[in-house]
Amino acid sequence: MGTAVGQVLFALLAACVVLPARDPLLNVCMDAKHHKTKPGPEGNLHDQCSPWKDNACCTANTSSEAHRDQSYLYNFNWNHCGRMPPKCKRHFIQDTCLYECSPNLGPWIDQVDSSWRRERILHVPLCKEDCEEWWEDCKDYVTCKENWHKGWNWATGTNLCPWGSMCRPFSQVFPRPKDLCEKIWSNSYKYTTERRGSGRCIQMWFDPAQGNPNAAVAKFYAWKKRSSGAQEKGPTPESDEATCARPRLLLLLLPPALGVVLGGAGGVGSHGWRSL
Repeated sequence: MGTAVGQVLFALLAACVVLPARDPLLNVCMDAKHHKTKPGPEGNLHDQCSPWKDNACCTANTSSEAHRDQSYLYNFNWNHCGRMPPKCKRHFIQDTCLYECSPNLGPWIDQVDSSWRRERILHVPLCKEDCEEWWEDCKDYVTCKENWHKGWNWATGTNLCPWGSMCRPFSQVFPRPKDLCEKIWSNSYKYTTERRGSGRCIQMWFDPAQGNPNAAVAKFYAWKKRSSGAQEKGPTPESDEATCARPRLLLLLLPPALGVVLGGAGGVGSHGWRSL
């Protein structure tokens, strides 16, 4: 009997395996206008969207359109107050590539009720350098609006300044880098003092030869979101979740006498499986 008990216990332990936990906040695409349903390789992403080519939520066509002054993506005109300088436009293209292509924005995806998308990003923590360089390179450009998400005159099919609005320098509309990053897209981004390489902020662009730093950032904030919420605390960013298979069928196959022995020895009865 002792040998039989040992064999069955070994089988039960062997059925308890460690499986990688799939986190719904990691490696995902938004449910939005041009996003793929799930991320994957895209070998021909255009220019500033190319860092995401190994794992992207955008297609090659979307990446190409992101570089146009007025593309079919949203019919949005960067040059609504005169021609936007290339050094400034570079940041808006990177912003578009991050939004369309990144699979690492899951912790900040928020549900919306919109005719053209069901999800958006909210409070993505941008690295200090990204926000400040964006502001520095655009401070002399002019715009007529603080929030570019809404309030435009779309009478011609593209965005025009609202009636009565004036074109003013970015440095007046957005006095600080924080104002630019947080206000221009309705709090899609959050200004932080975290620096690139800290593992605590999202980079709008990165050198693909060095790998994607935003994957680790998303992993940290996904763990932080789980552990601070009402849900049961999940695994730490450095580990996978141990998932134990509960083979109830094995108990049904045991001879009655052996089942009694196991029940008395380890509490593995009708309520004891939860302790495995």
